[in-house]
Amino acid sequence: MNGKILKDALCSAAVTIEQNRKKIDELNVYPVPDGDTGTNMSMTMTSARRALSVLPDDTLIGEVAEKAASAMLRGARGNSGVILSLLFRGFAKGLADVEEAQGKDIANAVEIGVQAAYKSVMKPTEGTILTVARMGAQQGKAIAQENNDPVAVWEEICRAASEALDNTPEQLPILKKAGVVDAGGKGLLTIWQAMLDVFHGQTPAEPVQEVRRAQETIAIGRVDLDEEIKFTYCTEFIVEKKKDCPDPFKLRAYLETIGDCVVVVDDDQIIKVHVHTDNPGNALQKALEFGQFVNEPKPKIENMRIQHAGRVREAHNAAQDETYVRAEPEQPFGFVAVAAGDGIENMFKDLGTDCGGCMVVRGGQTMNPSTEDILRAIHATPAKTVFVLPNNKNIIMAAEQAVSLADRNVCVLPTRTIPQGLTALMSFDSTLDAEGNRIAMTKAFEKVETGQITFAARDSELEGHKIRQGEILALENGKLAFTDKDLNHAAYKLTKRLVHGETKFITVIYGESVDEQTAEQLCDKLQEKFGEKIEVMASSGGQPVYSYIISTSVE
Repeated sequence: MNGKILKDALCSAAVTIEQNRKKIDELNVYPVPDGDTGTNMSMTMTSARRALSVLPDDTLIGEVAEKAASAMLRGARGNSGVILSLLFRGFAKGLADVEEAQGKDIANAVEIGVQAAYKSVMKPTEGTILTVARMGAQQGKAIAQENNDPVAVWEEICRAASEALDNTPEQLPILKKAGVVDAGGKGLLTIWQAMLDVFHGQTPAEPVQEVRRAQETIAIGRVDLDEEIKFTYCTEFIVEKKKDCPDPFKLRAYLETIGDCVVVVDDDQIIKVHVHTDNPGNALQKALEFGQFVNEPKPKIENMRIQHAGRVREAHNAAQDETYVRAEPEQPFGFVAVAAGDGIENMFKDLGTDCGGCMVVRGGQTMNPSTEDILRAIHATPAKTVFVLPNNKNIIMAAEQAVSLADRNVCVLPTRTIPQGLTALMSFDSTLDAEGNRIAMTKAFEKVETGQITFAARDSELEGHKIRQGEILALENGKLAFTDKDLNHAAYKLTKRLVHGETKFITVIYGESVDEQTAEQLCDKLQEKFGEKIEVMASSGGQPVYSYIISTSVE
């Protein structure tokens, strides 16, 4: 196997997983909108394809593998993307200085990649991409002892990986209950099988269109939103119930026949409706059977396709203007935080003014920045030691990969939520050295309890909860606590779960989908409940995905 064959195989695999990423995304069991496994793996592979596209066909196979691995490391997004990059990083090490690879070379390279991936995960879970890769590597190693043909070895790697993938539901009950296989494992098998097709002599897959700029993804989330919008108009309104009002469930049932993302919430007086549909007039007409529209707030109808196109243009312009400028490490300390939402970004920047400055990388849930994005922010921070706050569990690994690539000392604090990141930053002490601050900030953010209110992106059954798309989800420290139909009721109930005897402060950060009046109503209710014992504070974060981010602290 020579360099051109591997180059064609990797480029074809990048195109193939891009074409299949939606199917892989849909395998995600957790219904919360997230970074999406297929999308993250696709963007990671696309980084490799771009780097390989400029290599001449006579490049040695070891150099091709190294070029791809280096690009994937920098372009890795999400945990699945980082693990994928590590698999290929080890693969490249196994092929270092190899001009043309034999079967044993391939088997050894895959095994080294698996070892690297397992080492990167503190507590490896079987039934995931790691298992699929390991089983493939073991079979490849075994067959290579008998057959040194690289294509035959790769066939066996794929066969064993496929069997391992089929078995993942038996290893992870949550997969079995949902009736799916592991998304990361499916993504890896998709890549490996696409490579096998090229090894068999098939013509490499060609992209239909070039993947758009990664910067657009960081700024606005999913770049393919136009492709995923099934219905054009986001329609919202409130109806004041009439006497003998029919059951609002009937309204919801009708709306689900003409659209999606349906949310119908009611109390004794009103019905609040949200729906995506191509026929907003029909939705409004049907609603009149249940009552009359209120004057304030007025019914709202927005064309999501036009709205998204404008955001793409704005993001593209912002990406052109807002490039990180490399800075010399002059100050002792600095920070890089990942955040989305103008209000939250400003919180980090304001707190950073007293501790060497805080550079913000736009991203978070549904918007996982790459290792390269984080690295650029690190290099733009004029500090000798830079603390990185990922603020999302799916970004921690990508941030950790930047440590060895940076030209200055980098310490990643594994913050999983925005409140943890803010608490860590507030706990910085300029009189301490780097290690002292790492310990102090870690102790501080680990005490933070975080609640998040979001919505179900898909129908699901999780942890004993039957969940319907559009339902309100309450997450307690990252785990699903309960579902609800009323936003503020869910937030109030979740906050009560977070409060304990030593709680002194409740902080409510409301997102772009919540107006100030609604947030104030929640805070008034919380203050009434907890009286003078606990101080309740509210701030506009402007964040997407999460309607509320709630935290409690003791000091």
